[in-house]
Amino acid sequence: MLDAFYGAISPAALALLGLWLVAVQMRADEVRASRELSRRTYAVALFFALPGLMGVMALVDTANPVFWRVSFGLIGLAGAAVLFPVRGLPGGERVRNAADILAVILYAAIAVLAIIGGPVAERTAAVLLTSLIFLGFNVAWLFLFAPLAPAKAAAREAPEAAGR
Repeated sequence: MLDAFYGAISPAALALLGLWLVAVQMRADEVRASRELSRRTYAVALFFALPGLMGVMALVDTANPVFWRVSFGLIGLAGAAVLFPVRGLPGGERVRNAADILAVILYAAIAVLAIIGGPVAERTAAVLLTSLIFLGFNVAWLFLFAPLAPAKAAAREAPEAAGR
């Protein structure tokens, strides 16, 4: 039913995932040094990877609504289950908590809609999927411009100062 939508949203989400991986690579040393930051960056990657996967799965068998329902149900439940314990997305604490909670709710709602099925549920899931990608973009933006931890910044400046 929403073939054109999923044909567009899937490559967009996967392209955002690719851009996110480049952004993480720019801060790779910082990410590798912190288990918490590694978990955060993984959580952001899921904001793009899972919706991209959902879009691809929606196009696998467009004539079979059961396939859509099962794949979206499983991916939605997996997204909620994986994001729930991660906690601590980038940004201020209140923003992180709100983003965490909202993402889990969106994934769970998509799973419930997939179980319910029908054209209205599929359209609503598409809107929630778009919201999830938008939320992920905003969380990624917060990460990208978050200041380095003071200790890390000082450690990076020390070799430069010694060379003068």
